[in-house]
Amino acid sequence: MYAIVEIAGQQFRVEKDQKLFVNRLKTEVDKDVEFEKVLLFDNEGDIKIGTPTIEGAKVTATVLKNVRAGKVIIFKKIRRKGYTKKNGHRQPVTQIQIKDIIA
Repeated sequence: MYAIVEIAGQQFRVEKDQKLFVNRLKTEVDKDVEFEKVLLFDNEGDIKIGTPTIEGAKVTATVLKNVRAGKVIIFKKIRRKGYTKKNGHRQPVTQIQIKDIIA
């Protein structure tokens, strides 16, 4: 049993008890959140496809922690001009654990 759900502007394939990182959610740690934009639901071959979402379907999850993702290095260079620029970025993310899928 799995569902495809839209969380913080991105689509994820989620299953029960799965842990995943999503873009930062404005929710405190150990709080439950509900996602109602369920685009597809599959229960062992019984597939429901939303137009664009499934009515009455939702996914509940628990926020485990708010962290920052690994560093992405941005490096710019113009050859023969002596120009180099190095920069780094760490995206804020939230780790959630899927509790239940209701469809």
